[in-house]
Amino acid sequence: MSGELPAEAYVAALAGFERMTSSRLRGLLAGREPAAAFAIAIGSGPAPPPLSAVFQRFPDLAAAWRRDGAERAPERCWEVCLAAGIDVVMAGDERFPPQLAADPACPPALFVRGDLSILDARRVGIVGTRNSTQQGAATAVRFGHEFAAAGVVVVSGLARGIDGAAHRGALGADAAAPAAVVGNGLDVPYPRRNAELWERVADRGVIVSEWPPGTRPDAFRFPLRNRILAALCELLVVVESRERGGSLITAREAAIRGVDVFAVPGSVRSRASAGTNELLRDGAAPALDPTDVLIALGLDHRRANRSSFDPRPMPRGDDAAVLDACRSEPLTIDALADRFDLSLGGVAMVVARLERDGWLIDSGGWFEVVDRWRGAG
Repeated sequence: MSGELPAEAYVAALAGFERMTSSRLRGLLAGREPAAAFAIAIGSGPAPPPLSAVFQRFPDLAAAWRRDGAERAPERCWEVCLAAGIDVVMAGDERFPPQLAADPACPPALFVRGDLSILDARRVGIVGTRNSTQQGAATAVRFGHEFAAAGVVVVSGLARGIDGAAHRGALGADAAAPAAVVGNGLDVPYPRRNAELWERVADRGVIVSEWPPGTRPDAFRFPLRNRILAALCELLVVVESRERGGSLITAREAAIRGVDVFAVPGSVRSRASAGTNELLRDGAAPALDPTDVLIALGLDHRRANRSSFDPRPMPRGDDAAVLDACRSEPLTIDALADRFDLSLGGVAMVVARLERDGWLIDSGGWFEVVDRWRGAG
């Protein structure tokens, strides 16, 4: 490569140094050009006092960084980024997301595939367990699809389970582009089963990481990436989470930043819903339907323009659960009582409400779903 190297080349090199943390990189870059920061890191210039203290505490770190300086030549690191179609956007660049710029744990730089400007639109995060149930994945697809159809960018982590389902739903709407925050380098999709999904998200939207190409998906990186995901959201929806799921870390990071957290309720018997139910117990808002979140964003457009408006009140609680059960197949009151461990009287009241509101119709004792509003006539 001929000519003067861009500043981003030095940042790409430094970001991959052994035990390079966000705070250490931020300190190296503070008030100096990236080329000078690189020289300091490899021992070619005097280390500022904070870094000197780090070297004194970890004597092997200075030697490791000198080795990294020889192995991670900025020219080579920049060539790798260019070949993979990866941009490096430093904090302070006008393209850098303003939501992150003011964050107390702002990453010094982002590695980017796609168009960062899509983050200028309205944004909702959808996260959840990797070990999702079929119902949870279907819920994530539905929420992702309806948010995107309403012009809302779905932000998630491209992981298997709920994250991937949310992105598939968003892509299926063929409307607002999706955004992803990942915990490894952008040159190798992780998990591999989502490789095609990575490409679709990068082509239509944007994928970001704070780590350079070649960075492995080590377990410790995912809790760190969750702070970025949380900071990029206006609202966060947790679809399914176990007691100690990574999505609970994202929810905590969101709460620290004043981002409202919604949770989709689930069965108290399902481990996949243990975390979301705990969030609800602790004050998260229930997300029983995508409209709940869109209303919170001020984007309830059901009565807008000339589109057909469904005026039926959205079912809640047991009503929503019974309606979902009847979507699979027509059911009797006895069958519903057995399925939900409710009394016959309780089920009869639920069914009566759903009939009154136009969601169910009685066909000889079997209750079927009315998916489209038919009006009073």
